[in-house]
Order: sequence, then C-alpha cells, then structure tokens
Amino acid sequence: MRTNHNYYLNLAFEIAKTNLGKTKLNPAVGSIVVKNNFVVSSGVTSLNGRPHAEFNALKKNINFRGANLYTTLEPCTHFGLTPPCVNIIIKKKIKKVFYAFNDPDVRTFKKAKNILLKKKIKLKLIKSKYYKNFYDSYYFNKKFNQPFISAKIAISKDYYTINKRSKWITSKHSKKITHYLRSESDCIFSTSKTINKDNSLLNCRIEGLNKFKPDLFIIDLNLKLKKNLSLNKLLSKRSTFLLTKKENKKKVLFFKKKGFKIIFIKSLNSEKDFRNIFKRIYKMGYCRAFFETGLTFLNSLLSFKLLNNLYVLQNDKLLKNNGSNNSTLKFLKKLKLTKKIKINLYNDSLYKKEFKYV
Repeated sequence: MRTNHNYYLNLAFEIAKTNLGKTKLNPAVGSIVVKNNFVVSSGVTSLNGRPHAEFNALKKNINFRGANLYTTLEPCTHFGLTPPCVNIIIKKKIKKVFYAFNDPDVRTFKKAKNILLKKKIKLKLIKSKYYKNFYDSYYFNKKFNQPFISAKIAISKDYYTINKRSKWITSKHSKKITHYLRSESDCIFSTSKTINKDNSLLNCRIEGLNKFKPDLFIIDLNLKLKKNLSLNKLLSKRSTFLLTKKENKKKVLFFKKKGFKIIFIKSLNSEKDFRNIFKRIYKMGYCRAFFETGLTFLNSLLSFKLLNNLYVLQNDKLLKNNGSNNSTLKFLKKLKLTKKIKINLYNDSLYKKEFKYV
C-alpha cells in the first residue's frame, strides 16, 4: 500500500490551526504519528508555546518503534526552556520523519537531518501546496523582529464603510468570520475613536473559541476613551493596554485603577513611530496582531507598507446616498480584490489581499 504523505501532513496542519495565534513566540505546529497506516497519536504546540507538538504527540505510553512522524515544521534541535524535539524522536524509535517547512530559527535551520541520520532516522521535506502560506507570519517574525499585521474592513458594493441607516455594513455571518480572524491573533489593535463609536468587546464569540480573548492594544493618544464601555468587563480576563502620549495624571490613574496598562509613546505620525511600537510589542511576546480601526489608520498601515494581510468583507448591496466614508477608499479600489475565499456568507463576500515585503 502506497502511503499518502500529503494526506497525513495536511492532517497535521489542520491540528496546528487549532492553536494558531495562541503559541506566543513559538510557531503553531501540528504532529501526527502513523504506524501500520493508522494514526496512533497526535499533538499540537501547547498554548503559550510549550511543550512543542512533537513532544505532545510522543509523550504518550504507546510503542512508537518503527512509526512515521508527520510534522508541519522541522523538529527543533536546540535546548531552550525545553529539550530539543529530536531527542524524543530518537528516544521513541521513530523510523521516518516527514515535514513541510524548514525552521528559519538559526539554532535549528536544516540541522535536524544530520542529527537524525546518525541514529538511522530518515528525514524528508515534503512541501505543502495547500498550506504554502501557513508559516508566513513566523518567517516574517524571524526576519523583521516585529508582529505579523493583519486587518479587516467591511464595505458595501459601492465601497462605503458607513451605513447611515444601520450600524452594520455586512451581515451577522460576517461577524462570525471576524470573531474567527481575531482568534488567530494573540493581540488586537484598535483606536479609542473606533471603540467609542462601536462599544465593541473585541473578543471571540464563537463556541469553542469564546474562552480565548486576545490581548488588546488601544491607541488613545489623548485619553479620550469612554469610561463606561462594555470591554471594561473583560479587563480581568486579558491584558488591555492604552497607548497614549498625553500624561494626564488624573486620567491615567483612573484607567490604571480600572485595570488598563499604560504605554506612553511620543508620537504616531511616521513609519518609524509605528515600527518602534511593533518592535516593542514583539519583545513583549506578541507575534500576530489584528487591526480593527477606521480608514485613516488603515491608510497609514498601507502607505507605510506595514500591512501583511487585509481581509475585506463586502456586501452585495449598493448604499448610494445612504453610504459615506471618513477617509478615502481609493487604495482599496486599486487593490483588485481577486482572491475570494470560498465560504458561504449569503449576501457577503470575503476577500484576502496579501502583501509581500522584502
């Protein structure tokens, strides 16, 4: 019987997706152990990054001798807070290891092969076409030492972001997609202007994901955030940061007592200002940031080439005179929304635009 290696690797990716955005500085990895053409164990990188997926798959009291291991990323070879995964692979007598990506971490990059071959364990790279972009954020983190930035915007068919007659542009089904996209990031960015207007909780209200609340960064340069917002109820369940430049001691003290953490910044006008913030939060352990802001802020991210992924939810109705914008949407019309994600949102469509930077 011919083994379908891609099938098992794709299964490992599906497992890895469950903790995407929840593993801090470590990548989300999925591992499958196959023996006699049966899946006998599986593992995923633990919440906050440790233990790793291979360890979680192989720690069970099972005879793994002669089994094959399928893992989405090259097994680590270095000692960190935990021993290298190649150690447990050797200890459990795995016969072959199949993986989809080399680990860009210089401590491991292309080193697993020689270590395992010395123990007569074969390691083979099988590139995945279906999941070819899965580790874009991890590779970006390692190259630029800053979080991978995604953003979402909702528009009408005629490119308006504000419906004068309704609070929402898109349907309730698109709201669920937004909650899911939030769950794939370890932090959410918004502005006091956006939050004051929508009174959003900015969490993940989907069954199975509702316990996961990405930490929140609110850009509020002049401390204009309202004091009676719904998100105040979540302050004890996640870290919420206020980024401000106005040292109003009375207001700062109020927000601190509420449970907000204050980050003072000098300005937020240039590309350098943005990058300084992103590098700062990366050092704090945040790797995937999801932006839900207005058009002005989104324009800044695009003009400074700071945006990696843009998700566009578009309703199929024309708003005409009932629509308006607070800023220009010319950039969006130039993006040519051609990558439509196959998902039934009834009257809405979901597009994804990816930006590659050298």
